[in-house]
Amino acid sequence: MPGLKFRVLLDTDKNEEVFRDILISDVSDFEAFYHAILKSFDFKGDQMASFYVSNEDWDKGHEISLLDMSYDDDSIDSPATVMKNAIIKDFLEEPDQRFILVYDFMKMWIFLIELIGYDRTEPETPEMLLAIGKAPQEDSREALEEELFQGEGGLDAEEEEDDFGFDEFDDDYSDDDLSDYNEYEY
Repeated sequence: MPGLKFRVLLDTDKNEEVFRDILISDVSDFEAFYHAILKSFDFKGDQMASFYVSNEDWDKGHEISLLDMSYDDDSIDSPATVMKNAIIKDFLEEPDQRFILVYDFMKMWIFLIELIGYDRTEPETPEMLLAIGKAPQEDSREALEEELFQGEGGLDAEEEEDDFGFDEFDDDYSDDDLSDYNEYEY
């Protein structure tokens, strides 16, 4: 069986290209591929993730999830496939097949994956062939989230949200204006 060469590009906030070329057996499952990708970018791998079969326009297609999340839901037309049960070669529809990997659905790390070649030798374990660019720290998106909420235009400590997510605002009424109000009189 041949080895498959994939280019895995990490979508980052910076204008730098950060990608890894990974060689993996075509009979490997997506869970092995998932772990190889995260290891090559020095991510922990402790978050939920899903692969999506994609096309030349990078549209998301069929989902291949880390865990079975269907819970026997009959309303789902086509439940997601689980990574450990999905063999890579079974999802190769094009010579330059593309996949999207979404890792950590809160921080939304997105990896764009494209089949770039074949190798005559089949590796026993996935191998990183090439590493271009320095991968950001996995927790760097937490700092970005804090900037969004604490920076300009965000919410600072003096502004609070009520139970419905609305900011408190000054309505030009004071508590003294309502001191004579009795709701039972009306």
